Amino acid sequence: MDKNIAWYIEKQVERTIKNLSSRNMEGYYVNNREQLFQKLKEFIAEGSTVGVGDSMTLFETKIIDFLRYGGFNFLDKYEEKLTKDEKREIYIKNFSADTFICSTNAITESGELYNIDGNGSRVAPMIYGPKQVIIITGINKIVKNLEEAEIRVRQYAAPVDAKRLNKDTPCTKLGYCIDCKSPNRICNDFVIIKGQFIKGRIKVVIVGEVLGY
Repeated sequence: MDKNIAWYIEKQVERTIKNLSSRNMEGYYVNNREQLFQKLKEFIAEGSTVGVGDSMTLFETKIIDFLRYGGFNFLDKYEEKLTKDEKREIYIKNFSADTFICSTNAITESGELYNIDGNGSRVAPMIYGPKQVIIITGINKIVKNLEEAEIRVRQYAAPVDAKRLNKDTPCTKLGYCIDCKSPNRICNDFVIIKGQFIKGRIKVVIVGEVLGY
């Protein structure tokens, strides 16, 4: 990476982590996936119950495999041949998990987390339930403010994710959001997390890579 770009990103991350702290959330920076695993081992006790939210970032970083084979009680929503009812049971169990891991659609330099969800199974445990929430995000998801966050998510992340899920929605045909009323839309729950009562319950680990949508 160009040293000047690296400097810019370093300053951006510093501001973001500082502002997360002011909102009772903890921010961390790791250079790569190897350092990410070390950080997770510090945060998560072996044998504890861990759930996850839908996230390409967790697959790209191999965190799903880390949880499957790392000595945790993993609530594996990606296990093959799960029925709809079995998956829903996992979603409910996530609320009482020791740790819930997911990504975020965008994070502002002011320390706000911006997310859009289809059925709420990811954003709901972020807000309440699990003792600890660990959010893994690439540097590509840092934006200046909430206005940029909404543009990023609605006009880029959501259409790309809808395409991944083979949704029959206007955005998968047009390549951008028109705020449709399609029954297949994945943009149903808009959630902004501006802070936490419990200091450090939410931990945001920023990885120095481009990850997810």
